[in-house]
Amino acid sequence: MNYDESLIKISSLILRCASQNCLKKAVFSKPSDKTLLKVVMSQKQISGVPSLQAEFFHKDNKVTHKNFAIDTLTSQLLSDFANDYMQINLISALGEAEYKRSSSGRSVVLGDRKLENALSSQTPTEKAENCELFENNRKKKYILSGSEPFLRELEVADENGRVYDKKQSKFRQINRFLEIIRDAESKLPSSRIRICDLCCGKSYLSFAAYHYFANVRKMEVSMTGVDLKPDVVERCNEVAKAVGFDGLEFICMDVNDYEPEELPSLVISLHACDIATDIVLCKAADWKTDVILSTPCCHHELNHSIDCKELAFITEHSMLRQKLCDAATDALRLCRLEAEGYSTSTVELIDPNDTPKNVMLRAYRKKNFDKNSSEAKQALQKYTAAKNFLCGGKDTSEFHF
Repeated sequence: MNYDESLIKISSLILRCASQNCLKKAVFSKPSDKTLLKVVMSQKQISGVPSLQAEFFHKDNKVTHKNFAIDTLTSQLLSDFANDYMQINLISALGEAEYKRSSSGRSVVLGDRKLENALSSQTPTEKAENCELFENNRKKKYILSGSEPFLRELEVADENGRVYDKKQSKFRQINRFLEIIRDAESKLPSSRIRICDLCCGKSYLSFAAYHYFANVRKMEVSMTGVDLKPDVVERCNEVAKAVGFDGLEFICMDVNDYEPEELPSLVISLHACDIATDIVLCKAADWKTDVILSTPCCHHELNHSIDCKELAFITEHSMLRQKLCDAATDALRLCRLEAEGYSTSTVELIDPNDTPKNVMLRAYRKKNFDKNSSEAKQALQKYTAAKNFLCGGKDTSEFHF
């Protein structure tokens, strides 16, 4: 099969950039396979071997991968792969180049000469710096490595510490959550900590939090996860026993009915559905918990009760109504926590491309807070006014404070 010179040229440039550790990515678009959207190729270390990893983005929202060892690739072999795409955009630390092919078969490479000159003029020192930059960009410094036994038991990683492809977003989520916990450490006890995970579900975060405080921070930890599903609770207790997390227990009951024997310093909750989040926040505030970290799930209650003529231009559109109610519900929750003596903020848990349920509500309890102070009264008035504005002054029950 004959390939045009332009295709060989762009393939050669991709390999040269990879060999000099300055390739950021190569984007292959306008594929002949109509089930594909595009392919993004980037440098990786796969089992210690310098490789190019191709991510195939399918129209059904699936993403698949194929790895190519760099030392086995030639321009001809890469052209074999690239021939199925009408456009290729090469982005490197030294510049960019673009390949285009028309429907008639005519092709051109733009920016190649400038990039070739930049590659040729690199000194050994600059190549070493590129290599260091590539290593820094290639691997984010996570708190967890993937080799932790609880990740294996939860089927996030295999026995060699390799995170499964389908669990990469979960692994990033867990690490991001631990970063948020680390940021809150100054608000928490330093030697012994009591933690509750309410509506804990499969408890990825329970195990991660316990591991962080017990094994990374070397603290004494007492932790309880609470959930309604008996099979999930049973499985979580089995995992805790298997990995030797003696201070971690899971109980099956309604969080409405749960009262801990020892009040927690930290309450966490990931994706508690609808008003379950309100119940969690209410419990934590009543317990005067030092730090509350909650990522809400679905928001339905305000959608059913919102009655605000000033916002009718939004609420008359169902999709926009739901988005408004999502944001307003979480804002009301933060207002109510402020009235209970907390400083509040929202943080992004993980890339919104991984999950739309991405907003974490973070609350730190203020020291010596007085509920009778003018500050507290103003915060409560702010909450009440906002709620009345949204609900037309109706007595609603969706916020369980």
